[in-house]
Amino acid sequence: MKHKGYIFSFLLLGFAVGVLFVTLLSNKKVSGFSFDPVQQSIRGIRINQAITFAGESIPINSDDISERLERELLINTYQHSSTLICLKLANRYLSQVAAIFKEEGLPEDLKYIAVAESALRNAVSSAGAKGIWQFKEATAIEMGLIVNDYIDERNNFEKCTHAAAKYLRNLHDRFGSWALACAAYNMGPSALTVAMSEQKEKTFFDLNLSEETNRYLFRILAYKEIMSNPDKFGYILDKSDLYPEYKSYSVVKIDSSINSLADFAHRNGITYRDLKLYNPWLLKSSLINKNKAVYEIRIPSEL
Repeated sequence: MKHKGYIFSFLLLGFAVGVLFVTLLSNKKVSGFSFDPVQQSIRGIRINQAITFAGESIPINSDDISERLERELLINTYQHSSTLICLKLANRYLSQVAAIFKEEGLPEDLKYIAVAESALRNAVSSAGAKGIWQFKEATAIEMGLIVNDYIDERNNFEKCTHAAAKYLRNLHDRFGSWALACAAYNMGPSALTVAMSEQKEKTFFDLNLSEETNRYLFRILAYKEIMSNPDKFGYILDKSDLYPEYKSYSVVKIDSSINSLADFAHRNGITYRDLKLYNPWLLKSSLINKNKAVYEIRIPSEL
């Protein structure tokens, strides 16, 4: 009987500890800080309206096409942190991309390529592609960008966006549609030409390409839909949540070498970090300029 009493007491103690644990977990306040509850509702996505890209219709009546688009919408809708950061960065970059593309005569929808390529960051791929537009070195130089040991204009947002506009226009002129231009941007124009010849197809939607390129246009479309209507996809952001543009700066023109960019920054009243933040195309701690080329270095005026 004494053993049974011990067992009963042990079970009662276990029950009490369990109740206490559940109570602590359900409490909205955690020692040291408090937070608002995150509301989340996981649902399917219905594509019930016509979809266009850069003025071209997307044949979503095809099960294959609608499922490929739905896949990218689901992945990027529920990839919460990455998509949320893209929405915040969009305020800094996409209006500038749209303005440059308008100036260059390109459809605004093409701005979402930058999101699909790099998530709006100066990323570096395993294949050596770099910057927001993910140019490889040879293509960057072909499009007029400077790439050397000290300077990489693939990280110069404005110059690289003008280069991307030029490259996309060339691809559209070559292949005749923006869907095919996007495919060529992803896999390379020569590889796309070979695939179209081998498969005897003329449109992107009838081609069977690599997994990456098959998904590419639909990833761009997904970002277009989500970022154009974030609230419809459950992303609620106030204006204060968005990252501001880098607007307040002066420009210093340089046509000589700079032995120490840290000294240059301090002479101009900013930190080395600020200099690199506003001029990510400067690769090293110095700038060797043997050809006396003229470079424009931004000096932030409000931080």
